[in-house]
Amino acid sequence: MLVVTCRPALPRRRLLASTAAGLLLGGCAVGPDYQAPAAPGSQRFTEQQLPTQTVSTGGAGGAAQRFDQGRDIPADWWALFHSQQITDLVTLALKSNPDLAAAQATLRQAQENVRAAQGSLFPQVGFDAQWQRQAAPTAQYGVAGGRTLTYTYDSYNVNVSYTLDLFGGVRRQIEQLDAKAEYQHWELVGADLTLAANVVNAALTEASLRAQIATTEDIIRIAKEALSLTQQRFALGAVSQADVLQQQALVDQQVATLPALQKQLQQQRNQIAVYLGGRPDGYSMATLDLNALTLPEDLPVSLPSKLVEQRPDIRAYAALLHAASAGVGVAIANMLPQVTLSGAYGRGADNFSNLFTPEGIAWSIASAITQPIFKGGTLNAQRRAALDALDVAAAQYSSTVNVAFQNVADALVAIERDAEALQAAVAAQKTADASLSVAQTQYRAGGGTYLNVLTAQQSAFSARLSVTKARATRFSDTVALFQALGGGWWNLPDTDTQLADASGAQR
Repeated sequence: MLVVTCRPALPRRRLLASTAAGLLLGGCAVGPDYQAPAAPGSQRFTEQQLPTQTVSTGGAGGAAQRFDQGRDIPADWWALFHSQQITDLVTLALKSNPDLAAAQATLRQAQENVRAAQGSLFPQVGFDAQWQRQAAPTAQYGVAGGRTLTYTYDSYNVNVSYTLDLFGGVRRQIEQLDAKAEYQHWELVGADLTLAANVVNAALTEASLRAQIATTEDIIRIAKEALSLTQQRFALGAVSQADVLQQQALVDQQVATLPALQKQLQQQRNQIAVYLGGRPDGYSMATLDLNALTLPEDLPVSLPSKLVEQRPDIRAYAALLHAASAGVGVAIANMLPQVTLSGAYGRGADNFSNLFTPEGIAWSIASAITQPIFKGGTLNAQRRAALDALDVAAAQYSSTVNVAFQNVADALVAIERDAEALQAAVAAQKTADASLSVAQTQYRAGGGTYLNVLTAQQSAFSARLSVTKARATRFSDTVALFQALGGGWWNLPDTDTQLADASGAQR
């Protein structure tokens, strides 16, 4: 199948000049013109209609979050947590992370490859000069006498060659490289978003772990007090050894949880150090205070039809689809004739004084046409492979869109259920606190034991631990929503220039 397109194959603005020249001198472009896939027609992200807002709970991190359909996301979405420390961490990471530097350099490399390929659209001009001094016996030329002939020859030539892009193969190659550069552009945008989300989540996890460690240490302290009291009562014969062993097992269980939490805490700090472009031994920033954070209450929820424009990964796979489409044109063009025009003008003489005389002029004009006739089926197989690659890219694009919608749906459902989980955890904590208050009152009135007080106190601390985890989860899933919706990169000033051309120093 031969598809010939007589429209420009490279719509991007930075290629207009070179494309116009190629169209003027070349002709039509074989292969399909890329058409961006239509946006999904979904009306919502989740299976069931979302409520307008989540439930609310008193205390830090318990505010109701409202789902604001169609609201835009700010570029610096992390600022919505109202934490200067988070803002500083993200800013430093975006400035210093070496993985981002590598992504920026990869983008620049891809852009330069496009510019290099554009040169094929223009005539190639070269210059060569030759100076030759040679001695040879006259017998070599059939002249007797045993003499040696010495002569000098100078030549200077300007060579011009141009391969007509009759079927747009060169333009399709440039289009393909340009699409790959665009893929790297969106990979960089996605890397920015992922890094920012990872930094915020790591800081939130660190804060949660620090609070969990403090609460766990309180639980261990209370459990050891209860063990000591149980041992005293055993010595007096008031309880059995089974009671002592049961309390000892409880202490051991709580103590066993502490090293894992401490390990996770230090590993999180090590990870943050790497995100910031440094090493663990040089990281000394204080832990974030979870209670000092503000939970964003008005959550932007983009329209489903907008998600394909906002998600960097979807835009990246659209660029790969574009590259695969152009690759079909390249494969087809390789099967068709190629015409090359060439010319040369120069001068040559046996000495410099004769170089500029009419007798020293040398010129040539030539044309050549090449047409593959038999290559053992290679070219046709390459065309079919290019069509298969296009099918692969289309399937991958479709899968990426589906996963993106799943990410948003997961985040929205998580935010709704997180609020309910925190509400339940806070209710459990209130019950545990009330039970502790009753135990303390009974003990002061002489109607209860101190062991009952310690047991109630231990339950209260455990409930507080659950509240800490539930609160941290609300923050983390809010970050997940911002990331799933694309992160607001489109609200950066002069986004294309900043992320594409000014992402690194231009050379």
